[in-house]
Amino acid sequence: MKPEKVSSTPHFPASVSRKDALAIFRQNLTAAGFETAALDSRLLLTRALGITPNELIINDHVAIPPDQIVTLELYLNRRLQGESVARITGFREFWGLPFQLGSDTLEPRPDTETLIEAVLDYYPDRQAPLRILDLGTGSGCILISLLTEYAKAKGTGVDLSASAIKTAKQNAAANAVDSRSQFLISDWFDKINGTYDLIVSNPPYIRTDVIPTLSSEVRNFDPDRALDGGADGLTAYRKIMEQARQYLAHEAYLGFEIGFDQKEALEKLASLHGYKFIECRNDLSNNPRIVVLKRHK
Repeated sequence: MKPEKVSSTPHFPASVSRKDALAIFRQNLTAAGFETAALDSRLLLTRALGITPNELIINDHVAIPPDQIVTLELYLNRRLQGESVARITGFREFWGLPFQLGSDTLEPRPDTETLIEAVLDYYPDRQAPLRILDLGTGSGCILISLLTEYAKAKGTGVDLSASAIKTAKQNAAANAVDSRSQFLISDWFDKINGTYDLIVSNPPYIRTDVIPTLSSEVRNFDPDRALDGGADGLTAYRKIMEQARQYLAHEAYLGFEIGFDQKEALEKLASLHGYKFIECRNDLSNNPRIVVLKRHK
């Protein structure tokens, strides 16, 4: 069942226990068609109350203060309007790490972790002093996750959005890699100098005409600039490939996240711009998701 927006605004009683509040969440989200109603309810309730899941279970009889009831109503109504749990709470886990979200950052999703897995296979030495460049860094989740895996690596993340760069810096500090990372406001390579052992990117790749058909969680809450890949979805790939060769060190790799139907188009683009197409990896749903390239000598 597809979740539907509700026109009425659910209200909590003036006096309600944690257990009853959880039931109210579940009833409303289930009625609206959310398949993850139970999980969403626990996540939103514990976040709103500032408690752990264990505290919710052990002390479910505790009455909720009036100011927190207001927060519960806000959270529930935002979820009922189609906003994701991560957007509401302001955080999303990626690669086992916590990431703060902002209005100008994509919500990290599990399929993107396939890019991290690919990099680990191509660079098995976790002590390698890699120089990593992340184009369109957003929350910084890709670069930060890689830096936590490679203790001697250093990285640069770039984004057009000053707000996204601010969020990425906060996430780097929260995950203790701020001393090995820098984040710059840049239109792709405009502010970049030097060469890198690895360039990664999850650029906007959705065709403009497809965006209105996306789920409400993506269409209404992810930033358009991070989604819209132009008429054919390939605008960002062209721009990156046109410039990336001069920033790739010898034997360096270029890794992209792609749309499920873009493998052949990326292979053609790679050949056109002088890159060797190494492989395409499938995501958790077995759809093509990650393309790995290498520049020709």
